[in-house]
Amino acid sequence: MSFARPFARSLRACCDTVKQPSARCMRLPATPSRASRNFTSTRTRPNDRQPVDNPEFVSILDGPPKIVRAGKRHGPGIILLALIPITAFALGTWQVQRLGWKTELIAKFEDRLVRDPLPLPPNIDPTAVHDFDFRRVRAVGTFRHDQEMLVGPRMRDGQDGYMVITPLERGEGESTILVNRGWISKKHRDQRTRSADGMPTEKVVVEGLLREPWKKNMFTPDNRPEKGEFYFPDVYQMASLTGSQPVWIEATMEPEFMQMVDYEARGIPFGRPAEVNLRNNHAQYIFTWYGLAFATSIMLYMVIKKPTSEIARRVSRSKSL
Repeated sequence: MSFARPFARSLRACCDTVKQPSARCMRLPATPSRASRNFTSTRTRPNDRQPVDNPEFVSILDGPPKIVRAGKRHGPGIILLALIPITAFALGTWQVQRLGWKTELIAKFEDRLVRDPLPLPPNIDPTAVHDFDFRRVRAVGTFRHDQEMLVGPRMRDGQDGYMVITPLERGEGESTILVNRGWISKKHRDQRTRSADGMPTEKVVVEGLLREPWKKNMFTPDNRPEKGEFYFPDVYQMASLTGSQPVWIEATMEPEFMQMVDYEARGIPFGRPAEVNLRNNHAQYIFTWYGLAFATSIMLYMVIKKPTSEIARRVSRSKSL
């Protein structure tokens, strides 16, 4: 009994404290629970306004959808790349036509070479020379060595030299023409160093090819006849200097090596062989242009069919959703 009474009084006092807490107990801070520790609250001022408070506010989620591009795959350079194979193909086709034209021209000239030499008329119409280009002709006359002209420099077998151009007087009532007698070495530029066989004074028979006047290219300097310097055979200029017709004949000889060595040592002009020496490289040009067209076409295909980047694939995938 003595132990039960003090325990009952303590239990009654504890219950009274719980039912009526003291002011001191009211001021104790409450320990936050574990569930409420992960949340915070933000105090707002009465005058602060949020964008959603504006009645005209439109969210990006409420706006119309827009297509997002990852960037242009091809720029203006693709046009230039496309023009290269087209232009190369057109040039290759043009070279095919040029090849046919040059082949027919060479065949026509070679047909003239196999014919017998044609005697030159007393007077020649310079405008008709075009129809007789590479035609074998024969002329008789006397060389005017005092009016000789050297055109050069001209290389032959690695040696420097000149082409010897000498007027040929054909006699009474006949016109004087220009004859390209052939090539001589540079060391025989002076006539006094040449053999007498290379400077005949009697009448000679010249057989050669009737040729059209030469055309000067942009890289060849102008002739200086007052100094005796001729860099290319200007037929009309040489004809006016020598009082002859603008008719050009290239003397021909058989290409014999030993004879050429002998002529070179004695300073005798060595004529050209009777053959057509026109350049015909159009087949190489065809291969070059068509090859360029094929290669650039493959490049164009690879550029157009190039796989898109990862960003472009994402954008394309998002648009399909």
